[in-house]
Amino acid sequence: MRVLGIDPGSNFLGLGCVEAQGSSFVWIGQRLLKVNPGGEQPLHVRLKLIHEGLLDALSAWSPDAVAVEEVFLAKNPQSALKLGQARGAALVGAAASGLEIFEYPASLVKQTVTGSGRAEKAQVQTMVKAILGRTLPPAMEFEREDISDALAIAICHLQHRRQRQILAPKAAKKLGPRAGL
Repeated sequence: MRVLGIDPGSNFLGLGCVEAQGSSFVWIGQRLLKVNPGGEQPLHVRLKLIHEGLLDALSAWSPDAVAVEEVFLAKNPQSALKLGQARGAALVGAAASGLEIFEYPASLVKQTVTGSGRAEKAQVQTMVKAILGRTLPPAMEFEREDISDALAIAICHLQHRRQRQILAPKAAKKLGPRAGL
């Protein structure tokens, strides 16, 4: 299974693709969409760039599913609104491609990747590098945290998907014939 992780942002949007191969996770690719690095682009132009960038990544990596960070509460209502719109532009691209979309809260992503739901960004980066290890390009450095966060979101989905696959048959066996009720 191959998953595209999305770390939404209205200035920078991280994309990271990871594939599960047996019990290992393999780095497929990553991109940073710089949609407003100088702070001068109107919102509608940024949303278009996000949508186009996502479609390009979907075409390049052919993921089976998309995982995205859930909306969180921001202190600044304007920032929260712009983030929500950027997230929406990315989700529309994924949905239009017919892919299943899964959402995870940031604390669960951190918990899954680092073991702590309150991990710092540097800890997430370190663990993403450790998990993807040998499959990363040599001397890999993430240009921004948005990329390692996107990869962490993809890893989170793959890990939780794996756990559901392991637990579902055990739960059905335990419940017996009444499981379908």
